[in-house]
Amino acid sequence: MSEPRRARTCLIVGAGISGLLAAHALQREGWDVTVLDKGRGVGGRMATRRVGGGTFDHGAQFFTVRGDRFADLVEGWLEAGAAAEWSRGFADAGGRPNEDGHPRYRGARGMTSIPKYLARGLDVRTGERAVRVDAGAGGWVVACESGLRLEASYLLLAMPVPQALELATSGDYGLPASARQQLEAVSYDPCLALMVLLDDPVHVPEPGGIQIKGEPLDWIGDNQRKGISDLPAITIHAGPEWSRAHFKEDEAATGRQLISLASDRLGTDLSPLVVESSLARWRYSWVTNAHPEPFLAVSEAPPLLFCGDAFGQPKVEGAALSGLAAADYLLG
Repeated sequence: MSEPRRARTCLIVGAGISGLLAAHALQREGWDVTVLDKGRGVGGRMATRRVGGGTFDHGAQFFTVRGDRFADLVEGWLEAGAAAEWSRGFADAGGRPNEDGHPRYRGARGMTSIPKYLARGLDVRTGERAVRVDAGAGGWVVACESGLRLEASYLLLAMPVPQALELATSGDYGLPASARQQLEAVSYDPCLALMVLLDDPVHVPEPGGIQIKGEPLDWIGDNQRKGISDLPAITIHAGPEWSRAHFKEDEAATGRQLISLASDRLGTDLSPLVVESSLARWRYSWVTNAHPEPFLAVSEAPPLLFCGDAFGQPKVEGAALSGLAAADYLLG
C-alpha cells in the first residue's frame, strides 16, 4: 500500500510527547503531517497500563515545569482536564516527607492522558514499525513492517537515538559522519519497572511516592494514592545499575527480587498481598549524555531532523521543548 507525497508534508516517527507536539505545531500552520509509532498507543515513556484491573504509570511518573513556554502548555492541559497537580514533593529515601513547594504534575487518568489528548485531530498510525528509510530527489520514503509505505518532503525522527540512528541508516541515505558522531555520543541508562497489583493497600508515604534515586531501587509509587487506580497498584523502578545487571533475566525471578527489595524499603512483606505483576523493560529510560542542542538537523536536501528527550533539556519538559524547537526550525 502506498500513499503519494504532497508539498509541505512531514513524516514523524515516534508518537511520544516530542513527536506529537511537533506534529501539532506543523499541522496548525497547514502542513500535512503523519505520525508513526510501533507501539499499541501513543506516549512513549509517558505510559499507563492496566494489569488485572489496576492502573499503573510504569514509565515517567510525573513532570515539573521550569520555563514559560512549557508552563503555557501545561496550563492548557490543566484547563482541558488532561493533567492534574499531584504533589509538591515526595518522601525521600528514608520515607520522610520532603516538600519543596514546586508542583509535580501527572496525567489526569495516568501519564498517557496527556499524549492521548495531544493526539486528537492528528493522523497518528500506531502499531506501525518503520523499518526502512530512503531519500529521494524530492523527499523521503518510509517503509513499515506491515507493508505500508509513506512519502513526505520532511522527516523527523522523534524516538530514542539508537533506534533513530538505526532507522536513518537502514536504506540508501548516507548519514554525514559528523552527525553520526554526535548521535553516537548520546547515551542512556535502562530501567526495569515492575507493576504489582495488591489485594490490600500498603503504606507508601504521602503523597504516594518514595523518590529514592539510588540502587537497587530508584522509585516506589502508589498509583491508587496518586489518584489513577481504583485498586491497590504499586510501581517499582529499579536503579540504572541494577536494571542493567538484570535486564535480560527471567521476568518471574526479577519480579520476586524487586518485590523483596520494595518490601524491605516499605517495612511490609508485599509477597502475600500480590495478586498479579507485570514487568516493563525500558532500554532507553534515563538520558545520561544528551545532545547539547534541542534538536539536530542533519540534512537539508531532503530535510532530516532528530529530536526527543535526549536533546537539550532532560525529561518531559525537555522532550516537549525539543519537539517544538524542531517544528520551529521547519517552519522558520
